[in-house]
Amino acid sequence: MQTSIKLSLDTRRIRKDGSYPIIIRLGHFQKTTSISTGHSVPLDYWDDSRQKIRNTYKQVKSINFLNNLLAKQMSSAKDVVNRLQDCDELDFMSIKQVKDKIVNKSKYESFFEFATELAEDLRLSERLGTARTYREVVSVLKSSTNSADIKFNEINYDFLKGFERFHMSKHGNSLNGLAAYMRTIRSIYNQGIKRGLISKDAYPFKDYQIRTEPTAKRAMNSENLKKILALQLEKGSWPFHYRNYFLLSYMLFGMSFIDMAFLKMRNVVDGRVKFQRKKTSKLYDIKITTQMKQLLDFYFLEKKKDDFILPIIKRKTLDLQYKDVHGARKRYNKGLRKLAQICQIDEHLTSYVSRHSFATHAMLKQIPLPAISAMLGHSSLATTQVYLKSLPNNIIDSYQEKLNII
Repeated sequence: MQTSIKLSLDTRRIRKDGSYPIIIRLGHFQKTTSISTGHSVPLDYWDDSRQKIRNTYKQVKSINFLNNLLAKQMSSAKDVVNRLQDCDELDFMSIKQVKDKIVNKSKYESFFEFATELAEDLRLSERLGTARTYREVVSVLKSSTNSADIKFNEINYDFLKGFERFHMSKHGNSLNGLAAYMRTIRSIYNQGIKRGLISKDAYPFKDYQIRTEPTAKRAMNSENLKKILALQLEKGSWPFHYRNYFLLSYMLFGMSFIDMAFLKMRNVVDGRVKFQRKKTSKLYDIKITTQMKQLLDFYFLEKKKDDFILPIIKRKTLDLQYKDVHGARKRYNKGLRKLAQICQIDEHLTSYVSRHSFATHAMLKQIPLPAISAMLGHSSLATTQVYLKSLPNNIIDSYQEKLNII
């Protein structure tokens, strides 16, 4: 046979995290091409002779699980080649035709398995938040269908409507929560189309529309923000930290809690905070103002370059660090409710309020929309326009007071 298949690393392409893509290398009549497996690993952890990841690799929970996924992909590719050989077709095909047959072999395969593979790849790329979202969708779909597996071709309009009914029948579930699940399903499905797992003609979201309902704006007025700033709290206490997290988020263009948690001393360069947003990978370069410096100076004391600035993350491995952030955010939101009581603020404070407040106040101070969009890290003005679609009720109320007839 003039055709060969082997699992190997594509050492020509290094990823940002220092790993290399694991590929199926296809050889056919002295020509070679590669087929992506969707996984990657650092060079030192790849056993080329055994065509598998070494057991010493610790960035995944189960090496056996990942190696089994790779073995399944190899087995599937070999089955295609063997079938073509048995039908006497192989010798008359180009390498591209053979590759197309292998890629399309997995059409209508497991949606759950593919989503799990994507989640693992995201985890290896340190996008743990998105990885967790993918795994959560798989878990919810398994619960809603009472099934251990769903094929791509089973996800159609009727399936999506059935999931919608299941979700909305549960007490406390919202249309916006459903929309979040649907957007994740759509994202996984789109990646399946790109990988040739399902035909784009079968795309169910042509007919199914993801619906949302408007939510109350969560911005607070500037007077209440000043109350929080003026609080006299014991240094190093948790109320002290929670107050500072809220204000720093506001001053850092509405920075998310997770991005603040992962800030390190090396992100502070020449009086500026330079970091990459976890959610969008957008680079930020923010000047440290005098007001911001007054808050940060407490946290800069006796810190080394690789130390986290804020006392949120305690553990060493990335998985555990994300758990630290998840738990700390819950405590932070509870702490904000107590701060609101102390300040006699009749508003529901959460970690999102600082971001919404920043955006709204920027608009009210007549900062140009393109500048607000850049500060928020939005990819388009349209996103910012939706974000600032309407003024919060409390802002409108304050304007109404100014119109009283005196």
